[in-house]
Amino acid sequence: MSIRMFEPPVRDTLRIAMWSGPRNISTAMMRAWENRDDCAVSDEPLYAAYLAETGIDHPGRDEVLAAGETDWRKVTRDLLGPAPGHKPVWYQKHMTHHLLPQMDRQWMLGLRNVLLIRDPAEVVASYVRSRAAVAPEDIGLQQQGELFDWLCDQLGEAPAVIDAGDFLRAPESHLRLLCARLGIAFTPRMLSWPAGPRDSDGVWAKYWYDVVWKSTGFEPWRPRGDTLTGDALAAAEACRPVYERLRSYRMRVA
Repeated sequence: MSIRMFEPPVRDTLRIAMWSGPRNISTAMMRAWENRDDCAVSDEPLYAAYLAETGIDHPGRDEVLAAGETDWRKVTRDLLGPAPGHKPVWYQKHMTHHLLPQMDRQWMLGLRNVLLIRDPAEVVASYVRSRAAVAPEDIGLQQQGELFDWLCDQLGEAPAVIDAGDFLRAPESHLRLLCARLGIAFTPRMLSWPAGPRDSDGVWAKYWYDVVWKSTGFEPWRPRGDTLTGDALAAAEACRPVYERLRSYRMRVA
């Protein structure tokens, strides 16, 4: 499929695509950006298309399919259009495993792409609290590695990479650095927000967002004491080489 099949992105809108895996700080990060006066957010716009294409069973599957657009072509076209509320900044929270092989990626060149990574052992430990089984492809790191390589090839430079563990040790410094890289001003409003749900939350929020709904800011980093075994350990270790490679490109703050 050619890039000419996509309409050029609407100008005067900064579209930020944050590509994460599940059980990261992706929803808290969305809260930070939504708390800016100049920013609209979209919560996992490819989720319904991912469920429709794969047939996979997730909590609230029928609700997600009913509420979302299942044609990824329509979704990606809309993501290059005007931002909700015609805001000048549009933050798009994406899950990397929602990018399936049959989905063309050229539309992503109209976005400022950022990868949000997390230690796979921490991701898997959190993931299996909500789902009984986990495989490497479920947590998005392998797909993040493929996406990183594709973006490097297309853009001639590495996209921004944020490690969640580093970020939580210094949220303000990371947000200041990211905003500077994106060419916009940082605002302290990004560091705290009112507790509770948002109209922008996906219909799946009641299954996954309980901690974020109680939050009013980024939770300080703390070491996790989870011990993984069996398939959970195997999934985390399968993703570790990709994580370590991506981490070598992470944003570093003083």
